Amino acid sequence: MLDEMDVKILAILQQDCTRPVAEIGKEVGLSTTPCWRRIQKLEELGVIQRRVAVLDPVKVNAGVTVFISIKTDKHSLAWLERFHGAVAEFPEVVEFYRMSGDVDYLLRVAVPDIAAYDVFYKKLISQVEIAKVSSAFAMEEIKHTTALPLTFARPPSDKRKSGT
Repeated sequence: MLDEMDVKILAILQQDCTRPVAEIGKEVGLSTTPCWRRIQKLEELGVIQRRVAVLDPVKVNAGVTVFISIKTDKHSLAWLERFHGAVAEFPEVVEFYRMSGDVDYLLRVAVPDIAAYDVFYKKLISQVEIAKVSSAFAMEEIKHTTALPLTFARPPSDKRKSGT
């Protein structure tokens, strides 16, 4: 379980992982060495999976976001592995989920334009048999963040423990 200090450190790192450890420590009330040890432990535990740069999609010519809903009538392990392998090879696919409900898979794809999406679509359907594909182009990005909510990571307060 993460403690309050871990949560504070994670909140800072989610906003800017390039901040110096001494600066992070000062902000959360730790000296540099204990702060660095906590960060290392969070990495060892897999809480911090990696540190990355978040790019502007328009400036790297990938400003069109497409959400793709996929239904399949194939539910064998062999098809699933072939499909997962094929989708993982496409750099345009930036998110890939197996879903519950009416849609089997949901993909978020980043491309420069509709023509590039069409090329992607044709490559995808040439590699794996899919029953139904539905694409929706995002008109406007209202909120996009890589930061996860940390309110669920906090330990319960004493008040909640006692039930009052």
